[in-house]
Amino acid sequence: MDVHAWPGRELSDEELDVAYNVRRKAGEELFGELMARYRAESAKAVEGLPGSPGVRYDEASGELLDVWGTGGAPRPVFVFVHGGYWKALSRAESAFMARMLHERGVATVVPDYTLAPEATLEEIVRQVRASVAWIWRHGREHGLDPDRIVVGGSSAGGHLTGMTMVDGWQGELGLPVDVVKAAMPFSGLFDLRPLTRVYVNEWLGLDVERAAALSPGLVAGARRCPAVIAVAAEDGTGFVEQSRRFQAQWGGELLVVPERNHFDIVLDLGDPDTLVSRKLLALIQSI
Repeated sequence: MDVHAWPGRELSDEELDVAYNVRRKAGEELFGELMARYRAESAKAVEGLPGSPGVRYDEASGELLDVWGTGGAPRPVFVFVHGGYWKALSRAESAFMARMLHERGVATVVPDYTLAPEATLEEIVRQVRASVAWIWRHGREHGLDPDRIVVGGSSAGGHLTGMTMVDGWQGELGLPVDVVKAAMPFSGLFDLRPLTRVYVNEWLGLDVERAAALSPGLVAGARRCPAVIAVAAEDGTGFVEQSRRFQAQWGGELLVVPERNHFDIVLDLGDPDTLVSRKLLALIQSI
């Protein structure tokens, strides 16, 4: 899968920048409004919810995660990995789905990870996988069912979701190969090689070899967990194409959400009646 090119020709650097610069496509005013909504709707969603905020999940990095929406018997858990092109945002802006899921018997876990360029992308991937390992080992102590883990994330978080879906890392952490039972990446990046030619590489510092090794679409392996590969109809063309190609390789369902852009598609998870919420709930119920 080579996404340096659309079918038929290689893209120029300028065309790649257009394909992946979704902040510029949205415009600064809309981008700022949506980032404010991330934080405000997350704060509103978790107000008064039972849970365990601020739990250290990784001793090496000291990074924390929040557990929201627990109660009664251990619940299936949706792990949401935030985006921000690996250099921005945090768990504080990323819990807007927690109340909706809590009211339907599902807990939410939102991990932080060390942002680039302070951390390499390899280290960021390690940390996100460590958060999954923490849930598997310690989840029951916090009202989580470690046998029903679903991972999702937006943009860079979609890439990191993909890196929990693939084979080859679970054994080193002492986890079952199917520890992630299902996944729902939103507007993800599954082949990072094009990013070596755009502005994002200013803080990632990837060469093509490292980018390939960190690409879920290139290291997928044999196992395929159930998945919904979601992308906004008004997303950047690079994200739409990557989602289409990854779904064709991985299987599962491709969900192209109409009238949504790269940043507002995930905010629909706060409303149980939206298309993405219905798909997520069905995915969780299927495991």
